[in-house]
Amino acid sequence: MLKVGLTGGIASGKTVVGEMFVALGARLVQADRIAHELMHPGKPVYNDVVRHFGREILNSDGSVNRPKLAELVFGARPSRIEELNRIVHPVVIRRQDEWMEEMGRQDPKVVAIVEAALILEAGAAERFDRLMVVTCTEEQRVARFAARQKIDLEAARKEVLRRMAAQLPDEQKIKAADYVIDNSGSLEATRQQVDEIWRKLRGEAPPSSKSA
Repeated sequence: MLKVGLTGGIASGKTVVGEMFVALGARLVQADRIAHELMHPGKPVYNDVVRHFGREILNSDGSVNRPKLAELVFGARPSRIEELNRIVHPVVIRRQDEWMEEMGRQDPKVVAIVEAALILEAGAAERFDRLMVVTCTEEQRVARFAARQKIDLEAARKEVLRRMAAQLPDEQKIKAADYVIDNSGSLEATRQQVDEIWRKLRGEAPPSSKSA
């Protein structure tokens, strides 16, 4: 079993890259999806987040309004992202570990990928055998975020820059990476990089003791 972390800054294309690896045979879980599930009403993380940030972050049905929470967290001076991360990260990381172990039990030769924006920021890099970083230009991040959120470029730029300020710069992530995927070109160019890295992952020596 090979445990692989897939990370990168906001709107860098991590999800697209992850889907490419899945198509080749990898198993993948998204940290954001785990966090979303943990914030369902009645879950311990939900209770902690509401207690810490207040009921103004809730929708009328009691569910967490993620844009409101993001506005509160990133819009504060100073940012309150660390407060949120202290609540969410430990539980998400534990769930990621449990998922990887389950994938290993199902198939000892599996390549199990965790897609997460804050692997390095959360101090979780050592939980993986390999680390992949997806990069692109700032302008591409803004355009992709605008399209994804259906907002104008000016609003997207403000939000992207605000969130980037809470993440490590690409230069530091690249230094920590085993593999770097440049997602600033065409999808086909990205796919070629993914194919090459997949061949290397499949041919890796048996994982180190971190995967034992």
